[in-house]
Amino acid sequence: MTAIAIVAICAWALVNIVESAKDKSKKKLSNKESEAYKAEIAELKERVSVLEKIVTDERYDLKKQFADLESDRVA
Repeated sequence: MTAIAIVAICAWALVNIVESAKDKSKKKLSNKESEAYKAEIAELKERVSVLEKIVTDERYDLKKQFADLESDRVA
């Protein structure tokens, strides 16, 4: 559940960055600023992709179940 929240937050941040980049592009961004935004967006897309792979991996759920069992045994 936590991983899903992380992916949602990253997606929300990505949308906000894209929207702000569009708004700022109307103000004639310098080439340097434009490249910085493009690099940041590419990096965020990659991070979201990795998080999606982790969350949808079958082993992720299995590891979480083992961790839950371990914490129940300790408590």
